Amino acid sequence: MNDICAIVLAAGESKRMKAPKMLLPYRDKTIIEKVIEKIIVSGIEKIMVVLGSDKDNIRKMIEDMPVTNCYNDNYKEGMLSSVKCGFSKLDVECGAVLVFLGDQPGIQTDVIKILIKAYRNSDKGIVIPVYNNKRGHPLIIDIKYKAEIAHLDKTATLRDLVHNHADDVLEIEVNTQSILRDIDTHEDYLNELKQID
Repeated sequence: MNDICAIVLAAGESKRMKAPKMLLPYRDKTIIEKVIEKIIVSGIEKIMVVLGSDKDNIRKMIEDMPVTNCYNDNYKEGMLSSVKCGFSKLDVECGAVLVFLGDQPGIQTDVIKILIKAYRNSDKGIVIPVYNNKRGHPLIIDIKYKAEIAHLDKTATLRDLVHNHADDVLEIEVNTQSILRDIDTHEDYLNELKQID
């Protein structure tokens, strides 16, 4: 019961981008493919992609990748609804979950590995990367919080879970701002393309 699994949140409507951002070109792939690729390279074998808006096109794009997916009927309610969907469909062998943003292709595999090592070497149930005193993604959440996440009010966020269990949080300082960068606007996208992995 100690596998570390991944949930990739890819259900959003991309309102500010005005285009399905998961399918935008990034390096030699699409954004969602690059995120999944980084997770695979980091050594995580069980990967759940949460779909919502534009689900058919995204599913088709990743159908040859070693991932499973779930459809979030409530994706318009926001990110927490996708977290709930992912947690509800987890493999029974998952002992903890790395929660990734689907629009964070710049995340580095070294960061993922550092977080996994920190989780395994600590007794904390929540592990969060930090850069310049700012918390980012991905974060690790122990499976013991599965039921609590399922019962969080739909107006809540993962920050509420973290706040409620501050004594069970381990912050890991990393030397890259990639943990803070996601893609919400066209300007964000252009900036991300300029970054060096």
